Amino acid sequence: MATASANRTVRRVATPKREPAPTGPRPVRVAKGQQPAHSDLTAFERWCWRTFKDRVTSKPVDPLLEENLVRAHLRVRGDEYMATVLGSTVVAGIGLSVAGVVAFVLLDLIVGLGLLLGLLPLVALPLMTFVVYVLLASRPSSMAKARGKDIDRRISIAMNFMSAMASADVNIDQIFKELSNQQRIYGSVADEAAWITRDTELLGVDILTAIKEGALRSPSKRFQDFLQGVVTTATSGGQLKPYFLLKAEQYERENKLTILQRTETMGLMAEVFVIGVVAFPLFLIIILAIFAIIGGNGGFVLELLWVIVALVIPLIEFGFIFIMNVFATES
Repeated sequence: MATASANRTVRRVATPKREPAPTGPRPVRVAKGQQPAHSDLTAFERWCWRTFKDRVTSKPVDPLLEENLVRAHLRVRGDEYMATVLGSTVVAGIGLSVAGVVAFVLLDLIVGLGLLLGLLPLVALPLMTFVVYVLLASRPSSMAKARGKDIDRRISIAMNFMSAMASADVNIDQIFKELSNQQRIYGSVADEAAWITRDTELLGVDILTAIKEGALRSPSKRFQDFLQGVVTTATSGGQLKPYFLLKAEQYERENKLTILQRTETMGLMAEVFVIGVVAFPLFLIIILAIFAIIGGNGGFVLELLWVIVALVIPLIEFGFIFIMNVFATES
């Protein structure tokens, strides 16, 4: 027995060495058989990029444009967007110039309304190209402001949802994840929460850093202050539920005051509309009609009446409709 024990060989199993944890960025993996989602350019946008690539890349892109694109959730680079703006402006300029020539031929040569009415669209329509460029260039900023206003309208009810989740001792990262799934109710607030959840679950960022980055890119000043308050409360060891309830009451009071101010402004605009669009043009038409009857230059006065009735008054009315629609949408 002793000899057998001495001759027995002891096998040692080598323990595998653990590889050190990677220090670089964590790779993002998708489900098997799926491809990462990316933003494709349309055929027109690709043509704009090929045509105006050298022009837009000759100088650095405006950092404010890049910031507005992120805040507006437009998944396109700044240089690609500017190329699309230039291409759309060129196409719009050609179309408006052709429309101006056609309008001149119809009004002056065919209908016979006079040279003044014929030259008006011939000159005005091509000048609208500049308006098209300004509108397209300012579109990211306008969309970012619209998202910010939507966040400001919905943030008070979103605070109630988050305070209810916090009262159940739900983690802050899970609160933002559940909020991101309620897009139909909370709109742009849920979109901002979805970006924070994306940073934590896909990019491997800790929740406080993700909230700080969300505050930097949010288009709403209210939401920025709220996210910064969440970070301060969490790092100082405070309770999130009282903070959420306090912010919900604050935003509710601010929304009531904003709605009251906007209602008073709309009432003032309605009075201006009655005076400037209804009463004043009516008196002006009556005076011009009298001048056309008793004066010697009746043809010019009649053309001026046509311009006022057919162009000036409709433009003023559409302008007031647009302004009132903006106020009604914001409320």
